[in-house]
Amino acid sequence: MKTLSKFLFTLSLIALTGCYSMRHSKGGGQTSTTNVRSTNPADIALPNGYRIDLVTSGLTFPTAMAFDENGVAYVIEAGYSYGEVWGEPKLLRIKDGKAETIATGSRNGPWTGVTYFKGNFYVAEGGESEGGKILQISPAGEIKVLLDQLPSVGDHHTNGPVIINNYIYFGQGTATNSAIVGEDNADFGWLKRKPEFHDIPCRDVVLTGKNYESDNIATDNVGDKANTGAFQPFNTPTQPGQLIKGALPCSGSIMRIPIEGGPIELVAWGFRNPFGLAVYDRKLYATENGYDSRGSRPVWGAGDVLWEVKPNVWYGWPDFSAGKPIADDKEFKTPGNKVVEPLLQSYPNTPPQPLAIFGVHSSANGLDFSPNDKFGFRGQAFVAEFGDMAPPVGKVLSPVGYKVVRVNVSNGIIEDFATNKGKRNGPASWLKTQGLERPVSVRFDPSGENLYIVDFGIVRMNEKGPEPMMKTGVIWKISKQQQ
Repeated sequence: MKTLSKFLFTLSLIALTGCYSMRHSKGGGQTSTTNVRSTNPADIALPNGYRIDLVTSGLTFPTAMAFDENGVAYVIEAGYSYGEVWGEPKLLRIKDGKAETIATGSRNGPWTGVTYFKGNFYVAEGGESEGGKILQISPAGEIKVLLDQLPSVGDHHTNGPVIINNYIYFGQGTATNSAIVGEDNADFGWLKRKPEFHDIPCRDVVLTGKNYESDNIATDNVGDKANTGAFQPFNTPTQPGQLIKGALPCSGSIMRIPIEGGPIELVAWGFRNPFGLAVYDRKLYATENGYDSRGSRPVWGAGDVLWEVKPNVWYGWPDFSAGKPIADDKEFKTPGNKVVEPLLQSYPNTPPQPLAIFGVHSSANGLDFSPNDKFGFRGQAFVAEFGDMAPPVGKVLSPVGYKVVRVNVSNGIIEDFATNKGKRNGPASWLKTQGLERPVSVRFDPSGENLYIVDFGIVRMNEKGPEPMMKTGVIWKISKQQQ
């Protein structure tokens, strides 16, 4: 009977894989929407007792918010978006629904995060052009570079920041999807600009010597192949037992520097893209964007993750997903590909288990915690889900993300908090409504009474990649209605 059950289970897996392979991707960005966005708070569903209002609109690629000591709101515009759209990042003051420019940065975006501390703003500059930076910006708009030359010219960027005990903590994403530079990185645009760029481990690692063959995009010779190993530039193979020295700054990590600038220190590593950072009850939390099913080493079915970040811990990248090994596990095997093979011979530690796992390709990004009972759900995390970037990241059969969720960190239960109304999930442009598009971060105001949503705007997707729409970003505000 057990043999028959296993046989039937295997047949069902084959059938499901076949059905999945034959169906077309139906991501939320796969739409023919126009470049113009209209908004209507009534199109957004909330729990009973809450209301949502539009704060401002017409922003270009907004990514994060902060508040000064007087409760005045500020927002940053990224200045860069996937799809190779470049502009000038900006710090804007929001007052009476109008945006006033306080500071303008260089074309080295995206600006991904901002916080305010003792009279200054601190910004994570993603650094797609010349490497990531941590900036200090005065209320008068004067910009001071506290840290530069971070390894951010690849797939992922410098993120955060948050401030703990006069240290600036920030996330640093990886150069690649899963530690192998390949053709997908040329599709992102950076491999031709920075052909020697690759991931850097934070501590010494020893490789299995697994290499991956791909078309050699560095030449015009038809049929020419490249052979690339882990933590190496494109077309550079590795050997079994090869030692790769760790260095700082490094990829896939959370690091810190003193508030006035100074030596960089490692906090934790082994992340793929630690995007959102938040502090609550003296604990540091981070969202991590999980693997995509793309490139030379695709990983299938890896959800995004919420972590409690503890010092000197390795969190599993590039051989684990959400605390689970991806090597030789059919759960992570992309249909039509071989099972994923390990890249490291041994591991610094057994990766911890996550607090919560979000939907595959949901892009769980910015987060904040409800600080008190004025808004409700004290101590629970609110997370902005940017939404899938299918099909380049991997196929989805229906839109994933495009909402704000609430996470009970004590048990990992995730519940929708702000979603678009209707029988289907997706961005407003896909649903043909006027609600949420791509929430990228959330922030409670100093009173804790209002939750602000930074909505990046419309990003269409096709086989070639993203098509972001300028001036479609908005800010929403959710408040609890008086009883």
